[in-house]
Amino acid sequence: MLERPADAMRQYIDAVAAFEAWEEALKEAEQVRGGMYWHKGSGAGYLVRTSPAGSEKSLGPRSAQTEALYEAFQRRKERAQVRLTGLKAAVAKHKRMNRALRVGRVAPLIVQILRRLSEARLGEHFRVVGTHALYAYESVAGVAFDNEAVATRDIDLLWDVRRRMAFATALSRVDSSMLGVLRKVDTTFKVRNAQKYTAVNQDGFEVDIIRRMKQEDDPHPIRLSDDEDDFWAAQAPRAQELLDAPSFSAVIVATDGDMARMNTLDPIAFARFKRWMSELQDRDPLKRRRDALQAQLVEAVARDYLPHLRSP
Repeated sequence: MLERPADAMRQYIDAVAAFEAWEEALKEAEQVRGGMYWHKGSGAGYLVRTSPAGSEKSLGPRSAQTEALYEAFQRRKERAQVRLTGLKAAVAKHKRMNRALRVGRVAPLIVQILRRLSEARLGEHFRVVGTHALYAYESVAGVAFDNEAVATRDIDLLWDVRRRMAFATALSRVDSSMLGVLRKVDTTFKVRNAQKYTAVNQDGFEVDIIRRMKQEDDPHPIRLSDDEDDFWAAQAPRAQELLDAPSFSAVIVATDGDMARMNTLDPIAFARFKRWMSELQDRDPLKRRRDALQAQLVEAVARDYLPHLRSP
């Protein structure tokens, strides 16, 4: 584990500030999606609010109150668009600077997947719980883990089955399956026939979707959409513990300079889970060795760089 160069860390801090401002601008723009118009009915007409999906809602007859509402909406929408356009340009500039200063260490595909999940408003339903979570911890701590600790050809996404109805609603908004969302990033992703919780692309990179062990009224087995080619989430031992752990979120940077937000779990909880995995006697010895290494490194980061996260 090495500390990152000072110039790279300064650039990371500046890039994160721009990215987070862009995230806020996206939320502001989301609130004024659609539009308003005056419907010319009988009398002076009435104000109509339109949604991005095309639905309409009457806000009342034309009056001083609805005219003020219309003007305020138009001003807010214009300000939101100007702010979003400016911050989009700022993020693009920081992407170039990130690449020039070699700030990023994450494979571009990972950042693209996380960005796509965020754009589809699906990111909040998943936590990155495998090896790739180390990139979130090292980014915030300003360190770089040894390649042996972060080398992997798959990403593990923990799906919260308790929020399955909200997830289904979000998925319906993009009119897609979970596999379809991934294919917006790479058209070659396909769910494996012998392992329905895994999708693999033409380069052999895998996306695994796991869930907690069946509890109470959890459906099981469960497919993430009605699409017959979609993922079936796999049960994972102690996954409930990972869902209950405090959350941890960080902006990660790809080797091409692109950025995305990664939602994962508190590093102390991650280290505790990896320590448990390293002691499983029926687990592959090479994986147990890496589990122990990852636990040791994340414990060190939590102790030396993220002391505010330590348990009292």
